[in-house]
Amino acid sequence: MNDAKHTDVIGLLEPLRRYARSLARDEANAEDLVQDTLVRAYERRSSFQSGGNLRGWLLSILHNTFIDTRRRRAAEFRRLEQAAALADSAVPPEQESRVRLRQVQAAFMSLPDEQRAALHLVAIEGLSYQEAANALKIPVGTLMSRLGRARAALRGFEAGTDLSQTPGTKRPSLRIVGGSSV
Repeated sequence: MNDAKHTDVIGLLEPLRRYARSLARDEANAEDLVQDTLVRAYERRSSFQSGGNLRGWLLSILHNTFIDTRRRRAAEFRRLEQAAALADSAVPPEQESRVRLRQVQAAFMSLPDEQRAALHLVAIEGLSYQEAANALKIPVGTLMSRLGRARAALRGFEAGTDLSQTPGTKRPSLRIVGGSSV
């Protein structure tokens, strides 16, 4: 790759890291995922079409790398999730906003992988439906269906009551951004 493309890759590290954190649910695994993605991209740099969408290409490689890693390490993932759940329960109460942020994060992370990936690419990374569908290698209609189910699940989370508050008290409203509701 020439220097201009190298600079573009460096500029895309933060979106890659955000998406990796969303998929991997663990900071260390996310960093490993980004590094593995960059190694794969370098090894397959000849498959990148000049003038193509570098961001989409890298996000697609990252997604595929995640899927491959998940298949190889399914047992390890379960063990890490159990350890994370124990660590979260041992944390002392924090400010209300931090607790709320953790609730929202838990709701987002509880979405199925396919829905979480679709929502992340559209709502957080700001990809168009077509770009996100291309990155996930799925039809746009499938992406829109996954987005609709993810948004519905988060709206359901919002409609529920928070057991740590007074019974019957609604949670604060969560605005779901990124495209229109389907």
